[in-house]
Amino acid sequence: MATPGVEFVTDPATTLQLLAWILGGAALGGLSGLVPGLHANNFALLLAGFAPSIPGPPLFVGCAMLAAGVVHTFLNAVPAMALGVPDAEMAVTALPAHRMVLEGQGYEAIRLSALGSILAVLAAVPLALPITWGVTAVYPTIRDNLALLLAMVVVALIASERTWRGRVGAIVSFALAAVLGLLTLDFSPDAPLEAGGMLAPLFAGLFGAPVLIDAIRGSGIPPQHGDAIAMSHPLVGITAIAGALAGAVVGYIPGISAAIAAVAVLLFVPGRSGDRGYIVATSGVDTANTIFALFALVAIGQPRTGVMVAFESVDAPLEVPILLAGVVLAGLLGFVLVIVVGDAYLEAVGRIAYWKISVTVLTLLLALSYLFTGVIGIVIFCVAAAIGMVPIRFRARRVHLMGVLIGPLLVGF
Repeated sequence: MATPGVEFVTDPATTLQLLAWILGGAALGGLSGLVPGLHANNFALLLAGFAPSIPGPPLFVGCAMLAAGVVHTFLNAVPAMALGVPDAEMAVTALPAHRMVLEGQGYEAIRLSALGSILAVLAAVPLALPITWGVTAVYPTIRDNLALLLAMVVVALIASERTWRGRVGAIVSFALAAVLGLLTLDFSPDAPLEAGGMLAPLFAGLFGAPVLIDAIRGSGIPPQHGDAIAMSHPLVGITAIAGALAGAVVGYIPGISAAIAAVAVLLFVPGRSGDRGYIVATSGVDTANTIFALFALVAIGQPRTGVMVAFESVDAPLEVPILLAGVVLAGLLGFVLVIVVGDAYLEAVGRIAYWKISVTVLTLLLALSYLFTGVIGIVIFCVAAAIGMVPIRFRARRVHLMGVLIGPLLVGF
């Protein structure tokens, strides 16, 4: 008697068509990731606006969107490292990646980011299902106590500042950002592009403009040397996997950003990984969030990211195995692209007068704010930029500016 088996049927033509869609999405995500100030949510909603006019099966369009979102999280680290590098005298208030660039270790920083992202993808895929089961079981409790949970996160972040000056700066930064979020997040302005509302000017102003303003008088990118990774391989792996696990938190709990999760990750990772560990963790959280957001949509029916909102808008079926295969392929493409493009990006920026770059990118951020939110967006961008300077002046972490989202959630906005 023959033993029944499982038969796998493949259609080469359909498989090639799906690969083409994934490659196309990866290419779009690579381009968008290199545009400074283009938030992943805005990019995803732009895709959603154009998607209905794209001929193709909804599943293939959905795979392309996920691929674009994943590759975007790989490549957006490049402009974040290359642009906004301050003068060496301001290194103490610089972002971790900028400090490494100032020390001539930009190539290493790019590889750390790439490793953090790809290891998080490889870890998140097998972990997604058991974590989703666990989170689904406790999600009602999380939802009912979300304000308390977020309040605990805020208190922990403020307490983690090492000086009283930093703690005061954290409180002021959080409060100002929270008020800004309360006043602006519900705006529905008339704008040339319908692509994501107020997130563009808020995030560009709070997180992008301040580093560019400080960099106008900077001396630019110094010569970079060597791409060897000084962080031990086991520690890179542990930090990336921890980042992937934290990505689940970001994927399920609103208001928690990759930067907040990375700060928490480093408290539990053994050893002092410093700036290198922060880069690995943040990249891991950011990329893993794309995978866990997909499972959050499947499990609780709520799109937690702009990419998943766009995914829903095209009525793409939740064929999880195919979607995950596309995510892994996109991750491998993103890993190669970020290293190849990242080195060239740093070299190209290093050859240009830095004040010109800062002014040009600030102008681009203003233009994006106008395109996404109209004239009011420019005003909000300028106010957000002023608030974004507060933690820098107090030598506190910029993560407290996430009060722009956490504040409204705390008061049930």
